[in-house]
Amino acid sequence: MKVAIVGISGAVGQELLRILEERNFPVEELALFGSSRSAGKTYTFRGTSIKVKQLQHNDDFKGIDIAFVSAGGSTSLEFSETITKHGTIMIDNSSAFRMYDDVPLVVPEVNPEDALNRPRGIIANPNCTTIQMVVALKAIEDITHIRKVHVATYQAASGAGAAAMRELENQYKQIVNGEKPTIEKFPYQLAFNLIPQVDVFTENGYTKEELKMHNETRKIMHSNIEVSATCVRVPVMRAHSEATWIETERSVPVEEAREAFAKAEGVVLMDNPDKKEYPMPLDVTGKDEVYVGRIRKDLTNDKGLTFWTVSDQIRKGAALNAIQIAEYLLKQQ
Repeated sequence: MKVAIVGISGAVGQELLRILEERNFPVEELALFGSSRSAGKTYTFRGTSIKVKQLQHNDDFKGIDIAFVSAGGSTSLEFSETITKHGTIMIDNSSAFRMYDDVPLVVPEVNPEDALNRPRGIIANPNCTTIQMVVALKAIEDITHIRKVHVATYQAASGAGAAAMRELENQYKQIVNGEKPTIEKFPYQLAFNLIPQVDVFTENGYTKEELKMHNETRKIMHSNIEVSATCVRVPVMRAHSEATWIETERSVPVEEAREAFAKAEGVVLMDNPDKKEYPMPLDVTGKDEVYVGRIRKDLTNDKGLTFWTVSDQIRKGAALNAIQIAEYLLKQQ
């Protein structure tokens, strides 16, 4: 395979590079693309130094089979035709194309076959919070239909990129040293704080991030499922957490739910409250799976369950999911 990464200098671009090597993805030739600021830098892949090319409207993608694009929505919109015009499959990590009817929105554990129908040559990677949630939801949906979801997310700084991670780290250092913390990537100081806003607010009072979870989940699961979310930025470096309440068509005993999660693809069951065993961001950072614990009946609803999930959103929530889509496509050849 001839493969390209667009947006190599970002947190997701760097993770894509690592995962391609870790999973021994069949890369015959790798091309790296970035902005004018990144052009000329070199990165190492399998012992070989590769120079970053500036992304331009030319024929650089001719002969490239798959392009992993993680350079922001405006870049994806501007360059999609340039990337795909010679037959390259564009796996896009931005929100630009997710809700287009002619662009599949894919989580391989949930709806891999959707990736085979791509009229534009584009496959969209869902939002990180959605990916994590639907991998867990699929386990229950396979035993009974899920009607409603209420979810509160606890989103790490890394969800806002590498610069945001550096800002959180610097804020802690500045505060400990008695200095005023620098605030650039977030609307407020994140260190020692929580910010109940991820993305911008819309007219109905929900943020775009919260509406993504509603709209994307329905598209991925081909379902009338209803999702109401509250998304919160927390002073964690990496890995998102979610507290989820679901209502199903029939009542699901906790043990049946545990068994379903234990068998589910891409899920690790970590649910032993007697031994204080449950998923936490520190433990899940760098892991590929969605970890599930704190599984209980909803005390307000006989057909309700509640559970806690944690997943590394740079890996499963972005880079890994994209590469798993590519691996699925390879298997279909």
